[in-house]
Amino acid sequence: MVGSKTKEKLTSDSPRAFINRELSWLRFARRVLEMAKDAEVPLLERMKFAGILGMLHDEFFMKRVSGLKRQVNKGVNKLSLDGRTPTEELAACRKEVLKQNRELSRLLSFELRPALASHGIGIVDLKDLSDHHRADLTEYFKRSVLPILTPLAVDAEHPFPFIRSLGLNLAVNVKEGKRGDRFVRVKVPTNRNRWVPLSDRSGFVPLEQVIAANLDQLFPDAEIVSYEFRVTRAARGEEGEEGDSTIHTGVLEPGSIIRQVTDELKARRFAGEVRLQVAKETPKKMRQWLTQQLKLVETDVYVTDHFMAVADLLRFDVEGHEELRYPPHAPITHNRLRNLIASDSAAIFDEISRGDILLHHPYHSFDTSVLRFLQSAATDDKVLAIKLTIYRTSSDSPIIQALAEAARRGKQVAVLVEITARFDEEPNIAWGRLLEREGVHVSYGVEKLKTHVKLAMVVREEADGVRRYVHVGTGNYHSGTARLYEDIGILSCDPDLSADVAAVFNELTSSTPYDGYRLMLVAPRMMRTRFIELIRREAAHANEGRSSGIRAKMNQLQDPEIIRELYRASQAGVPITLNVRGLCGLRPGIKNLSENIRVFCVLGRFLEHGRIYGFENGGSPEYFFGSADWMKRNLDRRVETIAPVRDPLLVAEVEEILTVAENDNHTAWDLRSDGSYVRRRPKRNEEPRPSQQVFMNIVR
Repeated sequence: MVGSKTKEKLTSDSPRAFINRELSWLRFARRVLEMAKDAEVPLLERMKFAGILGMLHDEFFMKRVSGLKRQVNKGVNKLSLDGRTPTEELAACRKEVLKQNRELSRLLSFELRPALASHGIGIVDLKDLSDHHRADLTEYFKRSVLPILTPLAVDAEHPFPFIRSLGLNLAVNVKEGKRGDRFVRVKVPTNRNRWVPLSDRSGFVPLEQVIAANLDQLFPDAEIVSYEFRVTRAARGEEGEEGDSTIHTGVLEPGSIIRQVTDELKARRFAGEVRLQVAKETPKKMRQWLTQQLKLVETDVYVTDHFMAVADLLRFDVEGHEELRYPPHAPITHNRLRNLIASDSAAIFDEISRGDILLHHPYHSFDTSVLRFLQSAATDDKVLAIKLTIYRTSSDSPIIQALAEAARRGKQVAVLVEITARFDEEPNIAWGRLLEREGVHVSYGVEKLKTHVKLAMVVREEADGVRRYVHVGTGNYHSGTARLYEDIGILSCDPDLSADVAAVFNELTSSTPYDGYRLMLVAPRMMRTRFIELIRREAAHANEGRSSGIRAKMNQLQDPEIIRELYRASQAGVPITLNVRGLCGLRPGIKNLSENIRVFCVLGRFLEHGRIYGFENGGSPEYFFGSADWMKRNLDRRVETIAPVRDPLLVAEVEEILTVAENDNHTAWDLRSDGSYVRRRPKRNEEPRPSQQVFMNIVR
């Protein structure tokens, strides 16, 4: 417990009252690692969790470690919220990452790979194969890999080559008689399957091993030895987060944002190195030479004794073996949308006009709800206009196709494409240009702010006049992730809500501030202020002896001002339950500070992504949902929207979503005041209640 080793009384302003942001991120990675360790999880799903851990580590170095290194290199000594210098944060992060890497290595080597082998689908080392298998792989190499390899030497005439971020490479030491040793870099191609199947389908071999074993085809008559290595480069952060983003800064010329983003993408490819991963067998001399060439230091080097690019396990495709996966999940159509006539484009609008519809994905089908809403709008003759925000979408997006079809039919279509959505900039620029060619009005975000709202609006001419139909959600308009991410949304034609959504779109496309919102909380204009008012209102209720409470679900909790307000509400006696999936800077359970606060998270087959905020309000509960977490970036540097849930029936459904998660005794993890998490387990003779499975069983 925090405070048990010191007499210091923690207050809402004490550094030790906060959990370090970077370490909290890594604790989420640790929970993913624990899922990979869990023998109750199907084997191939455990492999995916291992891949997710690799992806999280890659992202952590690109986003967070890079920012810390920039601060260190600039001599910045500003303390983090929990009182650490950037140097101290880097050291603590390295220690935790090394520990997780060691555990992952043991897991892969002694549990997961042997278990795969027992099912005939192991990831095997080439050196352990028979001569027959080796000969087959050599033929595969000659036929499919050798023609696309490009060895790059380093000598007096050739400088050290540029190493692309996250790519796999072989550092090849070539000895050719009197010429002496030469360093040659061979890049492992990304357009070949990383996991090469054996000819008899008895297992898979990492591609880099196939290349390493056949380098004599590239360097005949030479003595060759090779070692795997991998480089991670920085990904610049948001303005004000790591402090040196080039996007949305300075004075922008009209239409210059696409050029700025394109320049940023080019800069990212050549951004500074932040991590070097090397194989355990790499000689010290080679390791030091690579470190020097990449302008890194010893603490940037991570030695691994398992295969690198663990994130590629997410693409470990095995045919069959359904018994090694989660049981198939088929999202169901919401009960109010099940009997709609497929050919009637007006049917979904008629149903929405009967009352708001709450959608809970992936339990409710995205395709038969949100996608149908937009596809119907594209073909319905009474629809005059469609407006939509795109933050991330799928590569073969049926939504993009629907918008293009609507424009071709003469409807007014306006789309806000956020082209600074990190790692989705290029596809979003491409989607924007495609839509422009189809006649869609495309806007590319708001100057100096990232647009993160999840809104759609359809304007329809009806017998009693023009009516607006809206979808307000917590997730992206992405039909692929809608099957994997937990999100909520509401389909509505509520006049007040629709007017607010229309005002948001007008503000986004006209860049003209608007202060007349009736229901919605909009960032950065007034969302922070309103949330603080709601939290303080609960404290006032508690102080006056009225019923009070805060129940919230979000992805991240980091904003210092919000955390301090929650501490004060706890001190006033407000019971607070927070379901925070990822990083959390708040310490729960500290006497006289946060003893009334409970923090937990749920980790399962779907990524928890929905955001809900509930306030007891003296017995008249109010619930809100939308795109924003309680993060400084969401409240101050993004355009975000939070909407109220007004229909009593939908309020009950939202309360049920929160309650089911709170009662999870199998896949929920409780945050302790020291920053660690403890997984819940059913008590003796108690039935397991994994919340995601409960939702699959009860969704209506």
